[in-house]
Amino acid sequence: MSSGTPVRSLVLWFPDWPVTALEREAGAVAAESMKDAVGERPGSRTDAAQEKPTPKAPVAVVERNLVVACSASARAEGVRRGQRRRDAQARCPGLTLVTADAARDHRAFAPIVSLIEDKAPGVQLVRPGLCALRARGPARYYGGEAEAARMLIGILREAGLDGVRVGIADGPFTAEQAARGGTSAADPVFVVPAGGAAGFLAPLPIAVLDASALLGTGTAGAKEATDLVGLLARLGVQTLGGFAEMEPDRVRERFGERGIRLHALAAGCDSRPVQPRTPPPELQREVAFEPPLEIADQVAFAMRVTADDFVAGLGAVDLVCTELRVELVGDRGERSERVWLHPGSFDAAAVVDRVRWQLAEDVGAGDAAGRGLRSGVALVRISPEAVDAASHHAPALFGGGPEERVHHALSRVQAMLGHRGVLTPAIGGGRWLAERQVLVPWGDKDERDRKAGGRAADSVGGLAAQRARPWPGSLPDPLPTTVFADPVPVDVRALGGELVDVDERGNVSAVPALFIESGRRRAIEAWAGPWPVVERGWDAARSRRAHRFQVVDADGAAWLLVCDGDAWTAEATYD
Repeated sequence: MSSGTPVRSLVLWFPDWPVTALEREAGAVAAESMKDAVGERPGSRTDAAQEKPTPKAPVAVVERNLVVACSASARAEGVRRGQRRRDAQARCPGLTLVTADAARDHRAFAPIVSLIEDKAPGVQLVRPGLCALRARGPARYYGGEAEAARMLIGILREAGLDGVRVGIADGPFTAEQAARGGTSAADPVFVVPAGGAAGFLAPLPIAVLDASALLGTGTAGAKEATDLVGLLARLGVQTLGGFAEMEPDRVRERFGERGIRLHALAAGCDSRPVQPRTPPPELQREVAFEPPLEIADQVAFAMRVTADDFVAGLGAVDLVCTELRVELVGDRGERSERVWLHPGSFDAAAVVDRVRWQLAEDVGAGDAAGRGLRSGVALVRISPEAVDAASHHAPALFGGGPEERVHHALSRVQAMLGHRGVLTPAIGGGRWLAERQVLVPWGDKDERDRKAGGRAADSVGGLAAQRARPWPGSLPDPLPTTVFADPVPVDVRALGGELVDVDERGNVSAVPALFIESGRRRAIEAWAGPWPVVERGWDAARSRRAHRFQVVDADGAAWLLVCDGDAWTAEATYD
Protein backbone atom coordinates (compact mmCIF):
# COMPACT_ATOMS: atom_id res chain seq x y z
CA MET A 1 0.00 0.00 0.00
CA SER A 2 1.45 3.36 -1.03
CA SER A 3 1.99 6.10 1.51
CA GLY A 4 -0.72 8.25 -0.13
CA THR A 5 -3.45 5.62 0.06
CA PRO A 6 -5.96 6.17 2.88
CA VAL A 7 -5.81 3.55 5.63
CA ARG A 8 -8.99 1.91 6.85
CA SER A 9 -9.66 3.65 10.15
CA LEU A 10 -12.10 3.16 13.00
CA VAL A 11 -13.16 6.23 14.98
CA LEU A 12 -15.06 6.12 18.28
CA TRP A 13 -17.05 9.24 19.08
CA PHE A 14 -18.47 9.88 22.55
CA PRO A 15 -21.15 12.57 22.08
CA ASP A 16 -21.15 15.38 24.65
CA TRP A 17 -18.13 13.97 26.43
CA PRO A 18 -17.63 17.01 28.74
CA VAL A 19 -21.08 16.32 30.21
CA THR A 20 -20.36 12.59 30.44
CA ALA A 21 -17.07 13.27 32.20
CA LEU A 22 -18.84 15.59 34.63
CA GLU A 23 -21.50 12.99 35.42
CA ARG A 24 -18.98 10.17 35.83
CA GLU A 25 -16.86 12.23 38.19
CA ALA A 26 -19.95 13.30 40.13
CA GLY A 27 -21.04 9.66 40.39
CA ALA A 28 -17.62 8.61 41.66
CA VAL A 29 -17.57 11.40 44.25
CA ALA A 30 -21.12 10.59 45.36
CA ALA A 31 -20.27 6.90 45.70
CA GLU A 32 -17.24 7.66 47.85
CA SER A 33 -19.25 10.14 49.93
CA MET A 34 -21.95 7.56 50.58
CA LYS A 35 -19.28 5.08 51.53
CA ASP A 36 -17.86 7.48 54.11
CA ALA A 37 -21.15 9.00 55.30
CA VAL A 38 -21.91 6.39 57.94
CA GLY A 39 -24.35 7.82 60.43
CA GLU A 40 -25.57 10.69 58.22
CA ARG A 41 -29.28 11.27 58.21
CA PRO A 42 -31.09 9.76 55.23
CA GLY A 43 -31.69 12.11 52.32
CA SER A 44 -28.95 14.54 53.27
CA ARG A 45 -26.68 15.78 50.46
CA THR A 46 -22.95 15.94 50.89
CA ASP A 47 -20.93 18.97 49.85
CA ALA A 48 -19.46 17.03 46.93
CA ALA A 49 -22.92 16.15 45.70
CA GLN A 50 -24.03 19.79 45.98
CA GLU A 51 -21.11 20.94 43.87
CA LYS A 52 -21.98 18.53 41.02
CA PRO A 53 -25.34 18.40 39.27
CA THR A 54 -27.31 15.20 39.20
CA PRO A 55 -26.91 13.21 35.96
CA LYS A 56 -30.60 13.62 34.92
CA ALA A 57 -30.70 17.38 35.44
CA PRO A 58 -30.34 19.59 32.35
CA VAL A 59 -26.65 20.46 32.24
CA ALA A 60 -24.57 22.58 29.88
CA VAL A 61 -20.80 22.96 29.86
CA VAL A 62 -19.80 26.53 29.05
CA GLU A 63 -16.53 27.95 27.80
CA ARG A 64 -16.02 31.62 26.94
CA ASN A 65 -19.72 32.27 27.39
CA LEU A 66 -20.67 29.65 24.78
CA VAL A 67 -22.20 26.20 25.25
CA VAL A 68 -19.68 23.52 24.23
CA ALA A 69 -21.73 20.49 25.32
CA CYS A 70 -25.11 19.77 26.86
CA SER A 71 -27.00 16.81 28.26
CA ALA A 72 -29.88 15.06 26.50
CA SER A 73 -32.43 16.63 28.86
CA ALA A 74 -31.02 20.10 28.10
CA ARG A 75 -31.12 19.36 24.37
CA ALA A 76 -34.77 18.39 24.68
CA GLU A 77 -35.43 21.88 26.08
CA GLY A 78 -33.81 23.55 23.08
CA VAL A 79 -30.24 24.01 24.28
CA ARG A 80 -27.70 23.59 21.50
CA ARG A 81 -23.94 23.56 21.18
CA GLY A 82 -22.63 27.01 20.24
CA GLN A 83 -25.45 28.92 21.93
CA ARG A 84 -24.68 31.87 24.15
CA ARG A 85 -25.13 31.40 27.84
CA ARG A 86 -28.13 33.71 28.09
CA ASP A 87 -29.87 32.08 25.10
CA ALA A 88 -29.41 28.65 26.64
CA GLN A 89 -30.79 29.83 29.99
CA ALA A 90 -33.75 31.43 28.23
CA ARG A 91 -34.55 28.12 26.51
CA CYS A 92 -34.14 26.13 29.72
CA PRO A 93 -34.59 28.16 32.96
CA GLY A 94 -33.61 25.17 35.10
CA LEU A 95 -30.32 24.68 33.24
CA THR A 96 -27.23 24.00 35.36
CA LEU A 97 -24.15 25.69 33.90
CA VAL A 98 -20.72 24.22 34.54
CA THR A 99 -17.41 25.74 33.48
CA ALA A 100 -15.43 23.65 31.01
CA ASP A 101 -12.50 21.79 32.55
CA ALA A 102 -10.06 20.15 30.13
CA ALA A 103 -8.26 18.40 32.98
CA ARG A 104 -11.51 16.79 34.12
CA ASP A 105 -12.25 15.63 30.57
CA HIS A 106 -8.80 14.07 30.16
CA ARG A 107 -8.92 12.52 33.62
CA ALA A 108 -12.23 10.80 32.92
CA PHE A 109 -11.25 9.69 29.40
CA ALA A 110 -7.87 8.13 30.27
CA PRO A 111 -9.32 4.90 31.75
CA ILE A 112 -11.66 4.62 28.74
CA VAL A 113 -8.71 4.69 26.34
CA SER A 114 -6.97 2.04 28.45
CA LEU A 115 -10.12 -0.10 28.28
CA ILE A 116 -10.19 0.18 24.48
CA GLU A 117 -6.48 -0.65 24.28
CA ASP A 118 -7.09 -3.88 26.17
CA LYS A 119 -9.27 -5.09 23.27
CA ALA A 120 -7.75 -3.24 20.31
CA PRO A 121 -4.26 -1.80 20.81
CA GLY A 122 -2.92 1.12 18.84
CA VAL A 123 -5.38 3.84 19.89
CA GLN A 124 -4.79 7.46 18.88
CA LEU A 125 -6.22 9.89 21.40
CA VAL A 126 -7.47 12.80 19.32
CA ARG A 127 -9.11 14.64 22.19
CA PRO A 128 -11.27 13.60 25.16
CA GLY A 129 -14.36 11.99 23.65
CA LEU A 130 -12.78 11.09 20.30
CA CYS A 131 -10.22 8.41 19.48
CA ALA A 132 -9.13 6.51 16.37
CA LEU A 133 -7.40 3.24 15.55
CA ARG A 134 -6.52 1.18 12.51
CA ALA A 135 -9.44 -1.02 11.52
CA ARG A 136 -7.43 -3.82 9.91
CA GLY A 137 -6.20 -5.58 13.05
CA PRO A 138 -9.48 -5.61 15.02
CA ALA A 139 -11.41 -6.57 11.86
CA ARG A 140 -9.22 -9.61 11.30
CA TYR A 141 -9.36 -10.68 14.94
CA TYR A 142 -13.09 -10.19 15.51
CA GLY A 143 -14.29 -11.31 12.09
CA GLY A 144 -15.07 -8.03 10.35
CA GLU A 145 -15.07 -4.27 10.74
CA ALA A 146 -18.67 -4.00 11.90
CA GLU A 147 -18.19 -6.91 14.32
CA ALA A 148 -15.11 -5.24 15.83
CA ALA A 149 -17.05 -1.99 16.23
CA ARG A 150 -19.98 -3.72 17.94
CA MET A 151 -17.59 -5.54 20.26
CA LEU A 152 -16.05 -2.23 21.35
CA ILE A 153 -19.49 -0.70 21.87
CA GLY A 154 -20.47 -3.66 24.04
CA ILE A 155 -17.35 -3.34 26.16
CA LEU A 156 -17.97 0.38 26.64
CA ARG A 157 -21.64 -0.21 27.44
CA GLU A 158 -20.59 -2.59 30.22
CA ALA A 159 -18.41 0.23 31.57
CA GLY A 160 -21.51 2.46 31.81
CA LEU A 161 -21.02 4.37 28.55
CA ASP A 162 -24.13 4.39 26.37
CA GLY A 163 -24.50 6.26 23.12
CA VAL A 164 -21.00 5.63 21.73
CA ARG A 165 -20.89 5.99 17.94
CA VAL A 166 -18.40 4.26 15.62
CA GLY A 167 -17.48 5.18 12.07
CA ILE A 168 -15.26 3.10 9.78
CA ALA A 169 -13.93 4.46 6.49
CA ASP A 170 -10.85 5.20 4.38
CA GLY A 171 -8.88 7.60 6.55
CA PRO A 172 -9.62 8.97 10.01
CA PHE A 173 -11.29 12.16 8.73
CA THR A 174 -13.92 10.28 6.75
CA ALA A 175 -14.37 7.83 9.64
CA GLU A 176 -15.04 10.74 12.00
CA GLN A 177 -17.69 12.15 9.68
CA ALA A 178 -19.24 8.67 9.43
CA ALA A 179 -19.41 8.43 13.22
CA ARG A 180 -20.90 11.91 13.57
CA GLY A 181 -23.28 12.02 10.64
CA GLY A 182 -24.00 8.43 9.64
CA THR A 183 -24.92 6.87 12.97
CA SER A 184 -27.91 7.02 15.25
CA ALA A 185 -28.90 5.73 18.66
CA ALA A 186 -30.58 2.72 17.03
CA ASP A 187 -27.66 2.00 14.68
CA PRO A 188 -24.45 3.27 16.28
CA VAL A 189 -22.10 1.78 13.65
CA PHE A 190 -21.65 3.14 10.12
CA VAL A 191 -19.23 1.58 7.66
CA VAL A 192 -18.22 3.45 4.52
CA PRO A 193 -17.16 0.84 1.94
CA ALA A 194 -13.58 0.90 0.74
CA GLY A 195 -13.24 3.42 -2.08
CA GLY A 196 -16.52 5.12 -1.19
CA ALA A 197 -15.13 7.99 0.87
CA ALA A 198 -15.56 10.62 -1.85
CA GLY A 199 -19.20 9.71 -2.46
CA PHE A 200 -19.99 9.72 1.24
CA LEU A 201 -18.33 13.09 1.85
CA ALA A 202 -19.70 14.86 -1.25
CA PRO A 203 -23.11 15.96 0.19
CA LEU A 204 -21.71 17.03 3.57
CA PRO A 205 -21.59 20.79 4.27
CA ILE A 206 -18.28 22.56 3.93
CA ALA A 207 -18.48 23.53 7.63
CA VAL A 208 -17.44 20.01 8.70
CA LEU A 209 -13.88 20.93 7.77
CA ASP A 210 -13.99 23.59 10.45
CA ALA A 211 -15.65 21.31 13.02
CA SER A 212 -13.43 18.27 12.54
CA ALA A 213 -11.12 17.45 15.43
CA LEU A 214 -8.88 15.24 13.27
CA LEU A 215 -7.36 18.00 11.16
CA GLY A 216 -4.47 18.43 13.60
CA THR A 217 -4.14 22.11 12.81
CA GLY A 218 -3.27 23.62 16.16
CA THR A 219 -4.49 27.03 17.27
CA ALA A 220 -3.11 29.02 14.34
CA GLY A 221 -4.07 26.37 11.80
CA ALA A 222 -7.60 26.09 13.20
CA LYS A 223 -8.13 29.83 12.71
CA GLU A 224 -6.75 29.54 9.18
CA ALA A 225 -9.11 26.63 8.44
CA THR A 226 -12.04 28.62 9.82
CA ASP A 227 -11.19 31.59 7.61
CA LEU A 228 -10.81 29.34 4.57
CA VAL A 229 -14.13 27.59 5.17
CA GLY A 230 -15.86 30.95 5.59
CA LEU A 231 -14.32 32.20 2.36
CA LEU A 232 -15.42 29.10 0.46
CA ALA A 233 -18.97 29.55 1.73
CA ARG A 234 -18.98 33.17 0.58
CA LEU A 235 -17.71 32.04 -2.83
CA GLY A 236 -20.69 29.72 -3.14
CA VAL A 237 -18.96 26.41 -2.29
CA GLN A 238 -21.39 24.87 0.19
CA THR A 239 -20.49 21.15 0.12
CA LEU A 240 -17.38 19.03 0.27
CA GLY A 241 -18.25 17.64 -3.15
CA GLY A 242 -18.27 21.13 -4.64
CA PHE A 243 -14.89 21.85 -3.07
CA ALA A 244 -13.46 18.52 -4.33
CA GLU A 245 -14.48 19.36 -7.92
CA MET A 246 -12.23 22.41 -7.96
CA GLU A 247 -8.93 22.10 -9.82
CA PRO A 248 -6.05 21.34 -7.39
CA ASP A 249 -3.76 23.84 -9.13
CA ARG A 250 -6.28 26.61 -8.72
CA VAL A 251 -6.79 25.66 -5.06
CA ARG A 252 -3.04 25.77 -4.45
CA GLU A 253 -2.75 29.09 -6.22
CA ARG A 254 -5.57 30.66 -4.21
CA PHE A 255 -5.30 28.95 -0.80
CA GLY A 256 -1.77 27.55 -0.59
CA GLU A 257 -0.70 24.21 0.87
CA ARG A 258 -3.27 24.43 3.61
CA GLY A 259 -6.00 24.61 1.02
CA ILE A 260 -4.56 21.58 -0.82
CA ARG A 261 -4.69 19.58 2.42
CA LEU A 262 -8.34 20.45 2.98
CA HIS A 263 -9.09 19.80 -0.69
CA ALA A 264 -7.67 16.26 -0.37
CA LEU A 265 -9.81 15.63 2.71
CA ALA A 266 -12.94 16.80 0.88
CA ALA A 267 -12.13 14.40 -1.95
CA GLY A 268 -11.79 11.44 0.45
CA CYS A 269 -8.00 11.24 0.08
CA ASP A 270 -7.00 11.37 3.75
CA SER A 271 -3.45 10.08 3.56
CA ARG A 272 -2.65 10.76 7.20
CA PRO A 273 -2.30 7.47 9.11
CA VAL A 274 -3.58 6.78 12.60
CA GLN A 275 -0.82 7.62 15.07
CA PRO A 276 -1.20 5.33 18.09
CA ARG A 277 -0.25 6.74 21.43
CA THR A 278 2.47 5.20 23.53
CA PRO A 279 0.75 3.81 26.63
CA PRO A 280 2.20 5.26 29.83
CA PRO A 281 4.40 2.85 31.77
CA GLU A 282 2.87 1.01 34.70
CA LEU A 283 4.69 2.60 37.62
CA GLN A 284 2.59 1.50 40.59
CA ARG A 285 3.27 -1.73 42.44
CA GLU A 286 1.18 -3.73 44.87
CA VAL A 287 1.58 -6.74 47.15
CA ALA A 288 -1.26 -8.94 48.36
CA PHE A 289 -0.91 -10.95 51.56
CA GLU A 290 -2.68 -14.23 52.12
CA PRO A 291 -3.21 -14.66 55.00
CA PRO A 292 -3.25 -10.97 56.04
CA LEU A 293 -0.30 -9.80 58.12
CA GLU A 294 -0.78 -8.34 61.58
CA ILE A 295 2.74 -7.15 62.40
CA ALA A 296 4.15 -4.01 60.78
CA ASP A 297 7.70 -5.39 60.58
CA GLN A 298 6.42 -8.38 58.61
CA VAL A 299 4.73 -6.10 56.09
CA ALA A 300 7.82 -3.90 55.81
CA PHE A 301 10.06 -6.91 55.26
CA ALA A 302 7.74 -8.27 52.55
CA MET A 303 7.77 -4.87 50.81
CA ARG A 304 11.54 -4.78 50.25
CA VAL A 305 11.57 -6.59 46.92
CA THR A 306 8.53 -4.63 45.71
CA ALA A 307 10.15 -1.34 46.73
CA ASP A 308 13.29 -2.24 44.79
CA ASP A 309 11.17 -3.09 41.75
CA PHE A 310 9.22 0.17 42.15
CA VAL A 311 12.36 2.32 42.18
CA ALA A 312 13.91 0.31 39.34
CA GLY A 313 10.78 0.77 37.23
CA LEU A 314 11.01 4.52 37.63
CA GLY A 315 14.70 4.45 36.85
CA ALA A 316 14.02 2.54 33.62
CA VAL A 317 12.19 5.59 32.28
CA ASP A 318 14.69 8.06 33.82
CA LEU A 319 12.38 9.22 36.59
CA VAL A 320 12.52 9.45 40.37
CA CYS A 321 9.64 9.66 42.82
CA THR A 322 9.38 12.83 44.91
CA GLU A 323 5.87 12.20 46.32
CA LEU A 324 4.72 8.69 47.18
CA ARG A 325 1.15 7.48 47.64
CA VAL A 326 0.78 4.48 49.96
CA GLU A 327 -2.54 2.63 50.10
CA LEU A 328 -3.22 -0.02 52.72
CA VAL A 329 -6.23 -2.32 52.54
CA GLY A 330 -7.31 -4.30 55.58
CA ASP A 331 -8.75 -7.78 55.69
CA ARG A 332 -12.22 -6.33 56.39
CA GLY A 333 -12.06 -3.89 53.48
CA GLU A 334 -11.02 -0.79 55.43
CA ARG A 335 -8.51 1.49 53.73
CA SER A 336 -5.71 3.83 54.67
CA GLU A 337 -4.30 6.20 52.08
CA ARG A 338 -1.63 8.83 52.45
CA VAL A 339 0.79 10.88 50.34
CA TRP A 340 4.36 11.07 51.62
CA LEU A 341 6.88 13.72 50.61
CA HIS A 342 10.65 13.54 50.43
CA PRO A 343 13.24 16.35 50.49
CA GLY A 344 15.07 14.64 47.62
CA SER A 345 13.79 11.47 46.00
CA PHE A 346 12.66 8.10 47.30
CA ASP A 347 14.93 5.10 47.27
CA ALA A 348 13.83 1.58 48.20
CA ALA A 349 14.68 1.99 51.90
CA ALA A 350 12.71 5.25 52.12
CA VAL A 351 9.67 3.57 50.52
CA VAL A 352 9.78 0.74 53.07
CA ASP A 353 10.14 3.25 55.91
CA ARG A 354 7.00 5.12 54.79
CA VAL A 355 4.99 1.93 54.65
CA ARG A 356 6.14 1.00 58.15
CA TRP A 357 5.41 4.48 59.54
CA GLN A 358 1.94 4.53 58.05
CA LEU A 359 1.23 1.11 59.52
CA ALA A 360 2.46 2.25 62.93
CA GLU A 361 0.06 5.22 62.88
CA ASP A 362 -2.95 3.51 61.31
CA VAL A 363 -3.19 -0.03 62.63
CA GLY A 364 -5.85 -0.12 65.32
CA ALA A 365 -6.88 3.48 64.64
CA GLY A 366 -9.79 2.67 62.31
CA ASP A 367 -13.04 4.57 62.69
CA ALA A 368 -16.64 3.87 61.82
CA ALA A 369 -16.25 5.36 58.34
CA GLY A 370 -13.67 2.76 57.37
CA ARG A 371 -10.62 5.03 57.59
CA GLY A 372 -7.60 3.45 59.18
CA LEU A 373 -7.01 -0.24 59.72
CA ARG A 374 -8.78 -2.41 62.27
CA SER A 375 -7.61 -5.77 60.92
CA GLY A 376 -4.63 -7.40 59.27
CA VAL A 377 -3.08 -5.93 56.12
CA ALA A 378 -4.33 -7.71 52.99
CA LEU A 379 -2.91 -5.40 50.31
CA VAL A 380 -0.28 -2.68 50.01
CA ARG A 381 -0.16 -0.48 46.91
CA ILE A 382 2.53 2.11 46.23
CA SER A 383 2.35 4.59 43.37
CA PRO A 384 4.22 7.80 42.44
CA GLU A 385 2.14 10.89 43.14
CA ALA A 386 4.80 13.18 41.65
CA VAL A 387 7.92 12.37 39.66
CA ASP A 388 10.93 14.29 38.44
CA ALA A 389 13.67 13.72 35.91
CA ALA A 390 16.41 11.52 37.32
CA SER A 391 19.04 13.90 35.94
CA HIS A 392 17.89 16.55 38.42
CA HIS A 393 18.76 14.24 41.32
CA ALA A 394 22.03 12.76 40.10
CA PRO A 395 24.87 13.01 42.65
CA ALA A 396 27.47 15.67 41.98
CA LEU A 397 30.91 14.72 40.75
CA PHE A 398 32.57 15.60 44.07
CA GLY A 399 29.63 14.96 46.36
CA GLY A 400 26.72 17.14 47.37
CA GLY A 401 28.46 19.08 50.11
CA PRO A 402 27.16 19.73 53.64
CA GLU A 403 23.48 19.70 52.63
CA GLU A 404 23.67 16.15 51.33
CA ARG A 405 25.49 14.97 54.47
CA VAL A 406 22.86 16.62 56.67
CA HIS A 407 20.10 14.99 54.65
CA HIS A 408 21.63 11.52 54.99
CA ALA A 409 22.24 11.97 58.71
CA LEU A 410 18.73 13.19 59.49
CA SER A 411 17.17 10.51 57.28
CA ARG A 412 19.04 7.78 59.15
CA VAL A 413 17.99 9.19 62.53
CA GLN A 414 14.39 9.43 61.30
CA ALA A 415 14.50 5.83 60.09
CA MET A 416 15.47 4.74 63.60
CA LEU A 417 13.10 7.00 65.58
CA GLY A 418 10.08 7.09 63.32
CA HIS A 419 8.34 9.64 61.14
CA ARG A 420 8.01 12.30 63.85
CA GLY A 421 11.38 11.56 65.36
CA VAL A 422 13.03 14.46 63.47
CA LEU A 423 11.08 17.72 63.23
CA THR A 424 11.90 20.95 61.42
CA PRO A 425 10.31 24.38 62.00
CA ALA A 426 8.03 25.97 59.44
CA ILE A 427 5.70 28.97 59.29
CA GLY A 428 1.99 28.27 59.16
CA GLY A 429 -1.15 30.34 59.28
CA GLY A 430 -2.92 31.91 62.23
CA ARG A 431 -3.61 35.14 64.06
CA TRP A 432 -1.19 34.60 66.92
CA LEU A 433 2.54 34.32 66.42
CA ALA A 434 2.95 31.23 68.59
CA GLU A 435 0.42 29.22 66.58
CA ARG A 436 2.18 30.13 63.35
CA GLN A 437 5.25 28.22 64.49
CA VAL A 438 4.73 24.65 63.26
CA LEU A 439 7.02 21.64 63.57
CA VAL A 440 6.78 19.31 60.59
CA PRO A 441 8.51 15.94 60.13
CA TRP A 442 11.74 15.96 58.20
CA GLY A 443 11.04 15.41 54.53
CA ASP A 444 7.52 16.83 54.53
CA LYS A 445 8.78 20.11 53.04
CA ASP A 446 6.13 22.81 53.29
CA GLU A 447 3.21 20.48 54.01
CA ARG A 448 1.52 20.00 57.34
CA ASP A 449 1.83 16.52 58.76
CA ARG A 450 -1.30 14.86 57.42
CA LYS A 451 -3.56 12.46 59.19
CA ALA A 452 -3.98 9.11 57.55
CA GLY A 453 -7.39 8.31 56.21
CA GLY A 454 -7.97 8.68 52.49
CA ARG A 455 -9.50 11.98 51.39
CA ALA A 456 -9.39 13.25 54.98
CA ALA A 457 -5.66 13.58 54.46
CA ASP A 458 -6.15 15.51 51.23
CA SER A 459 -8.57 17.92 52.90
CA VAL A 460 -5.85 19.22 55.21
CA GLY A 461 -4.18 22.02 53.32
CA GLY A 462 -0.44 22.65 53.28
CA LEU A 463 1.20 25.41 55.19
CA ALA A 464 1.46 27.58 52.08
CA ALA A 465 -2.32 27.40 51.65
CA GLN A 466 -2.84 28.23 55.32
CA ARG A 467 -0.54 31.24 55.09
CA ALA A 468 -2.50 32.49 52.09
CA ARG A 469 -5.76 32.67 54.03
CA PRO A 470 -6.95 36.13 55.12
CA TRP A 471 -6.52 35.72 58.92
CA PRO A 472 -8.12 39.03 59.92
CA GLY A 473 -6.35 40.50 62.92
CA SER A 474 -3.02 38.82 62.16
CA LEU A 475 0.15 40.87 62.53
CA PRO A 476 1.54 42.27 59.24
CA ASP A 477 5.22 42.36 58.32
CA PRO A 478 7.76 43.04 59.69
CA LEU A 479 7.25 40.32 62.28
CA PRO A 480 9.02 40.14 65.66
CA THR A 481 12.19 38.08 65.79
CA THR A 482 11.66 36.53 69.23
CA VAL A 483 8.31 34.89 69.97
CA PHE A 484 7.63 33.60 73.46
CA ALA A 485 6.34 30.04 73.49
CA ASP A 486 4.35 30.97 76.61
CA PRO A 487 3.30 34.63 76.77
CA VAL A 488 5.09 36.55 79.53
CA PRO A 489 2.71 38.25 82.04
CA VAL A 490 3.22 42.02 82.29
CA ASP A 491 1.46 44.98 83.90
CA VAL A 492 0.93 48.16 81.90
CA ARG A 493 0.28 51.26 83.98
CA ALA A 494 -0.30 54.98 83.51
CA LEU A 495 1.64 57.79 85.15
CA GLY A 496 -0.66 57.71 88.16
CA GLY A 497 -0.05 54.00 88.66
CA GLU A 498 -3.48 52.82 87.57
CA LEU A 499 -3.74 49.76 85.34
CA VAL A 500 -4.36 50.52 81.68
CA ASP A 501 -7.12 48.60 79.90
CA VAL A 502 -9.21 48.78 76.71
CA ASP A 503 -12.99 49.07 76.65
CA GLU A 504 -15.41 47.34 74.29
CA ARG A 505 -15.18 50.19 71.78
CA GLY A 506 -11.38 49.93 71.60
CA ASN A 507 -10.63 53.05 73.64
CA VAL A 508 -7.59 53.04 75.94
CA SER A 509 -8.43 54.03 79.53
CA ALA A 510 -5.16 55.98 80.00
CA VAL A 511 -1.87 56.70 78.26
CA PRO A 512 0.57 53.80 78.89
CA ALA A 513 3.61 55.13 80.74
CA LEU A 514 5.42 51.99 81.94
CA PHE A 515 5.12 48.23 82.10
CA ILE A 516 6.46 45.71 84.56
CA GLU A 517 8.00 42.54 83.13
CA SER A 518 9.53 39.82 85.35
CA GLY A 519 9.68 42.31 88.24
CA ARG A 520 11.53 44.95 86.19
CA ARG A 521 9.96 48.34 85.56
CA ARG A 522 10.37 49.57 81.97
CA ALA A 523 9.41 53.11 80.97
CA ILE A 524 7.48 53.39 77.72
CA GLU A 525 8.99 55.95 75.36
CA ALA A 526 6.58 55.35 72.44
CA TRP A 527 3.56 53.18 71.75
CA ALA A 528 1.03 52.41 69.03
CA GLY A 529 -2.30 50.62 69.04
CA PRO A 530 -4.61 49.13 69.96
CA TRP A 531 -5.30 46.66 67.10
CA PRO A 532 -8.20 44.34 67.87
CA VAL A 533 -8.08 40.57 67.39
CA VAL A 534 -11.57 39.01 67.48
CA GLU A 535 -11.91 35.23 67.30
CA ARG A 536 -14.96 32.95 67.23
CA GLY A 537 -17.51 35.61 68.08
CA TRP A 538 -20.28 33.10 67.34
CA ASP A 539 -19.09 30.69 70.06
CA ALA A 540 -19.54 32.01 73.59
CA ALA A 541 -17.36 29.27 75.09
CA ARG A 542 -14.40 29.77 72.73
CA SER A 543 -14.69 33.43 71.75
CA ARG A 544 -11.79 35.75 72.40
CA ARG A 545 -11.37 39.50 72.07
CA ALA A 546 -7.93 41.00 72.60
CA HIS A 547 -5.92 44.06 71.55
CA ARG A 548 -2.31 44.34 70.44
CA PHE A 549 0.09 47.18 71.28
CA GLN A 550 3.59 47.93 70.04
CA VAL A 551 5.71 49.74 72.62
CA VAL A 552 9.32 50.91 72.83
CA ASP A 553 10.96 51.03 76.27
CA ALA A 554 13.62 53.40 77.55
CA ASP A 555 16.40 51.00 76.44
CA GLY A 556 15.19 51.15 72.84
CA ALA A 557 13.77 47.61 72.86
CA ALA A 558 10.49 47.10 70.97
CA TRP A 559 7.80 44.86 72.47
CA LEU A 560 4.54 43.38 71.24
CA LEU A 561 2.03 43.45 74.09
CA VAL A 562 -1.48 41.98 74.22
CA CYS A 563 -4.35 43.19 76.37
CA ASP A 564 -6.84 40.36 76.85
CA GLY A 565 -9.59 41.58 79.15
CA ASP A 566 -7.86 42.75 82.33
CA ALA A 567 -4.68 40.75 81.70
CA TRP A 568 -1.58 41.94 79.85
CA THR A 569 1.04 39.67 78.29
CA ALA A 570 4.15 40.11 76.15
CA GLU A 571 3.73 38.08 72.94
CA ALA A 572 7.10 38.84 71.32
CA THR A 573 10.00 41.28 71.05
CA TYR A 574 11.62 43.01 68.09
CA ASP A 575 15.33 42.35 68.51
